[in-house]
Amino acid sequence: MPAHIGSIALLVHDYDSAIAWFTEKLGFTLVSDTPLTPAKRWVLVAPPGGGTQLLLAKAASPEQAARVGDQTGGRVFLFLHTDDFQRDYAAFKARGVIFLEEPRHEPYGTVAVFQDLCGNTWDLIAFAAKPG
Repeated sequence: MPAHIGSIALLVHDYDSAIAWFTEKLGFTLVSDTPLTPAKRWVLVAPPGGGTQLLLAKAASPEQAARVGDQTGGRVFLFLHTDDFQRDYAAFKARGVIFLEEPRHEPYGTVAVFQDLCGNTWDLIAFAAKPG
C-alpha cells in the first residue's frame, strides 16, 4: 500500500465542543469516539467524502494548552479542498464559520481563510481547472 497521511492531531480544549463544531459547522463525519482513560478519548473526524482525518486531541498539559489555536505560529494550518467553492463558502457562513477575508481568486484557484473554534486558520480552496 502506498504511504499516505491518515490523520493529523489537532489540539483542542474540549472534545465535545470540538466534535460539535466540526460536525455542525463544517459537516464533517464523526469517525470514532472511543474512551481510552477517564480523561482521554480517541476522537477522529473527517470531511465529507473521506480523506485525511483529524485526531481531536484534548490538551493534557499547560504546554499543550498554550498551543491550542496556534499550532503553526499564525500561519494557515490546514487546507480544506472543495469541488464547489461558492456552495461551501455560503454554507459555512450560514452556519457561523468566521472567515477572515473575502474570497479571492489566485492563479491556482479560489480561496478564503477561515478560523476553526480554537482559532487555527484554514484555507477553503477550490483549485482552478487545468487547461487542456
